[in-house]
Amino acid sequence: MPPSYRALRLGLMILLIVTGTVLSAGWAMHQAKREALQADARRASEQLSLYANSLHTLIDRYRALPAVLALDPELIAALRGPVSPAVQDALNRKLERINGAANSSTLELLDHTGLAVAASNWRLPTTYVGSNYGFRPYFKQARSEGSGRFFAVGVTSGVPGYFLASSVNDEADRFLGAMVVKLEFPELEREWRQGNDVVLVSDARGIIFIANQDGWRYRELRSLNREDRAVLAETRQYDKQPLVPLQHQVLSRFGDNSRLSRVQGPQGQREYLWESLPLESEGWTLHLLRQPQVAEDGRNAALGAAAVWLSLVFAALFVSQRLRLARLRQRSRDALKREVEERTRELRMAQEGLVQSAKLAALGQMSAALAHEINQPLTTQRMQLETLRLLLDQGRYEQARQALEPLEQMLTRMAALTGHLKTFARNSPGGLRERLDLAGVVDQALQLLDTRLRSQQIDLALYLARPAWVRGDAIRLEQVLINLLHNALDAMADKRFKRLEIRIAPAGADWQLSVLDSGGGIAEADLSKVFDPFFTTKPVGDGLGLGLAISYGIVHEAGGQLRVENLAGGACFTLSLPRDVEPAC
Repeated sequence: MPPSYRALRLGLMILLIVTGTVLSAGWAMHQAKREALQADARRASEQLSLYANSLHTLIDRYRALPAVLALDPELIAALRGPVSPAVQDALNRKLERINGAANSSTLELLDHTGLAVAASNWRLPTTYVGSNYGFRPYFKQARSEGSGRFFAVGVTSGVPGYFLASSVNDEADRFLGAMVVKLEFPELEREWRQGNDVVLVSDARGIIFIANQDGWRYRELRSLNREDRAVLAETRQYDKQPLVPLQHQVLSRFGDNSRLSRVQGPQGQREYLWESLPLESEGWTLHLLRQPQVAEDGRNAALGAAAVWLSLVFAALFVSQRLRLARLRQRSRDALKREVEERTRELRMAQEGLVQSAKLAALGQMSAALAHEINQPLTTQRMQLETLRLLLDQGRYEQARQALEPLEQMLTRMAALTGHLKTFARNSPGGLRERLDLAGVVDQALQLLDTRLRSQQIDLALYLARPAWVRGDAIRLEQVLINLLHNALDAMADKRFKRLEIRIAPAGADWQLSVLDSGGGIAEADLSKVFDPFFTTKPVGDGLGLGLAISYGIVHEAGGQLRVENLAGGACFTLSLPRDVEPAC
């Protein structure tokens, strides 16, 4: 073989090895980065759900407040006619007290034209009193639909907030005005600011109005058309706030709401793993932007792929060399026959030595890279094997198997409990009249409160008639029962004797569910007020005084009654619901 041909062949072989190494390393790095991004996207999606829950919790905490206040007779009477200065002063002070107790941002009462006749911030220079908000969508929604909601920058205060409104109607269901509560989110933004992620909330037009970092608020995620800008001007939603486009480019997608994007943000151009979660109940979208950290994973994958490729190449070269030498040996044996047998034997020995040297050289070249790549996994496995060897040397196989049984039982119980927690947390639409066993509602409620019952060492007595068929919403009735049980446990918190008794018994055409405690009872002067909104005997900050009022409404909606009385040593709440006719067998 001419030297030039051998040199060309060697060059092509080296080029193939180098090209294969680069391609395999690049492919492995790309795959590792994508898998790391997808894993990071899943974690970001879970984190985004937590942020969404915190936002929903804050809003749901006050969602019923304007509706409850809209039933106040004093507010209804004030909106029937002209509001005198004395009436306005009384209303201002009342809303100020309620706003302080509820810990909301602002409360305001609007008449049928949208004029603010009273507000909790009446003492401030930026008071809402005397301003007309009839142009705001939340007022128009309350007038036409009974309730409204709208996020906007305050035209009077300049402070952004979420407005929840409920219509105030007279006995003939005529619209008199609207009760409005304003929520601000500075504490929520500070809580979200604790992490390194960028957390944003955008409205239906793609305008960012909540951000946990400076410079992101009032950015446009998409271009606004002429109609959008006209609506914004009419509603003054972002009054006097300049809207700036947020430049972003999608690099790759991992799902409908998951992508890798290049963003020109306040800190300059950066790549973010961008997760989005639509908040359908509010018409908003929650976004989480996280800078990906995949360089180490990509580098390790590239090194591993390169090591595997080189191992295959050297193995193929070794096999090829062996085959070539075998063919040479065969040709030598055929050409020289017996007279060159000795020389052929010496040549074979030399050839075998050459093969061994080539093998050792290949192993030497691979050993350093392979040792670095597998050192850490081997160390970890060695430690695991040592631990396993110690357990096996002790021969405690049966004890090890028995030790797994409590864990399995605990996991089974936790799975059942979390499964019910998901069901209990479901947002029930109301008005549901399904056939259900009242005793089953008690079972589910006790399952949720089992930990607290055991921690407070409650003496629990159950006298439950089964089945107790009624019609209603199981989730809402469970909410009522848990509220009653929580109140009973709070009443017994500082008592030495703690007995909780739950009874289900027939009473004429009804089933009666009674909750009795040994908490000392309710003051006689307070018995007639326990179901009034905002009445509470708990310390300031421990509740809004709405739990029993809401429970009373739920039971009334189901066609039942909820009452309270004092018995010896404690209070007794009784829930009555009509019996449901049992089906024929």
